[in-house]
Amino acid sequence: MKHFVSMKNLSEHEILQLIKLSEEFRQNEIHPFDKQLFAANLFFEPSTRTKVSFTVAQRKLGLEVLDFSSDISSVTKGESIYDTARTFESVGASLLVVRHPEDNIVQQLSEELSIPVINAGDGKGEHPTQSLLDLITIHQEYQKFNGLKVAIVGDIKHSRVARSNAYALTTLGAKVFLSSKPDWQDETLPFPYIEIDEAVEQCDVVMLLRIQHERHQGQAMMTSEDYLQRYGLTIEREKRMKQNAIIMHPAPVNRGVEIDDSLVECDRSRIFKQMTNGVTARMAVMYRLIQDGGIAHANDFSQRNAVNSR
Repeated sequence: MKHFVSMKNLSEHEILQLIKLSEEFRQNEIHPFDKQLFAANLFFEPSTRTKVSFTVAQRKLGLEVLDFSSDISSVTKGESIYDTARTFESVGASLLVVRHPEDNIVQQLSEELSIPVINAGDGKGEHPTQSLLDLITIHQEYQKFNGLKVAIVGDIKHSRVARSNAYALTTLGAKVFLSSKPDWQDETLPFPYIEIDEAVEQCDVVMLLRIQHERHQGQAMMTSEDYLQRYGLTIEREKRMKQNAIIMHPAPVNRGVEIDDSLVECDRSRIFKQMTNGVTARMAVMYRLIQDGGIAHANDFSQRNAVNSR
């Protein structure tokens, strides 16, 4: 694996290997790399969970973190994202983590740079590390994907999370359904749409999405209460979910909009567990890229696992 840009590019075997590696990191608090390596986090959009969990993951791996803030960088002087990325590559960054509002910009960088590039969310494109932590959360719950029914509910048209998860879950054998307000549907995605009431009764996982208000500028919006009642997860709908079904959300959560406030931390909810899994998911991705790219060799962590796998 040279870069981590899209879940569409990964095979079932590759995804399952990353899930397995993430679980190994969860069970072993070990710094795999002794060599000094630098990871650059280039975030051109606001982020809490993704940026913080990448930082924690990098430090757990023993990486030096090169932080970046677009509002106090040379971007304000007109520097292109390519020149910014090349600058970090030139000064010795071993890998780049990039979040940007433009679709496909991370893919372009991966084709132009010699170091690994990780997509931390690009416009309405994809968010593959969020997808990986979601998959880890589902696997911890069911120990399988084949045969599961997963509903992705909400602002499909503007959601990079929806795309990454729909592609990956299908690769792994799950059946994916989409549910959305009609004008927020994306007909380019080859997955069936169902109503929210059907989704809660049929699916093993109900994955809610944030309404991306920043991408709806100038559009008329219904009230939060109206949206929740018509398209969100209400208390009444939660009661009709399958006995062992779970609730997920990539966060940040608009409480009382996509989901009733009381359900965010209910027994079915795995929302904060997803956040916990974000650290080991991102550790697994960076570890694999560094190993596969020959950037550094692992210490006794990988050697022990190699012995155990014989």
